[in-house]
Amino acid sequence: MRKKAVSLISGGLDSCVASYIAKDKGYDVFGISFRYGQRHEKEIDCSKKIVKSLNAKEHKIIDIDFNQFGKTSLLKSSSVEIEYHRLNNIGNQIPTTYVPYRNTVFLSISMSYAESIDADSIFIGVNSIDYSGYPDCRPEFIDAFQKMANLASKKSIEGKKIKIKTPLINLKKYEIIKIGSRLNIPFEETWSCYRGKEKSCGHCDSCLLRLKGFKEAKLKDPLQYEFLPKWYTI
Repeated sequence: MRKKAVSLISGGLDSCVASYIAKDKGYDVFGISFRYGQRHEKEIDCSKKIVKSLNAKEHKIIDIDFNQFGKTSLLKSSSVEIEYHRLNNIGNQIPTTYVPYRNTVFLSISMSYAESIDADSIFIGVNSIDYSGYPDCRPEFIDAFQKMANLASKKSIEGKKIKIKTPLINLKKYEIIKIGSRLNIPFEETWSCYRGKEKSCGHCDSCLLRLKGFKEAKLKDPLQYEFLPKWYTI
């Protein structure tokens, strides 16, 4: 019997690569995405395309409304503006795009899904190197959540722990992109920009980190941008 993995698919580059790694390792992939009140539907649209390209066994889209809680620039209801940083300042502080406890909520629901289908693992594309400074992307958080999950499930008590896999957590963005290139992932079907317009903005932290990764990987980003930094040349 083939192994099963629940993979968190946001529509972004990292989650796409992590999902393809799961498939490459021989897992049947069961995708899960979250409509949590984010500014745009672009991420969900891309997650559907990624799931199709993966030939995933299933795709759950879970609705959660974070707009009822915190003020963060990623939410529809928020008046908080998205901050823009210089590339070398990204990650030095927790940005306004931080959504309180987002990965805690996502992993909890994913763990429930994983246990219900008797999955072996959960794959999540968190990264703590080229990232925006989110506290719930760090190895310490994943380790703590794993310990909690081991105590909280019937499957774990019976000796079959659901393992949280973070294959990208200690990689530079260009290394992630190189792995994605080797696995022939559809970069054109991923979305990183915090804004949901037709083209990526080229200004936000997520765009800058993505462009930096492609530049250092010596590959061209297939997405179109409203603006490209002067340093981005391939």
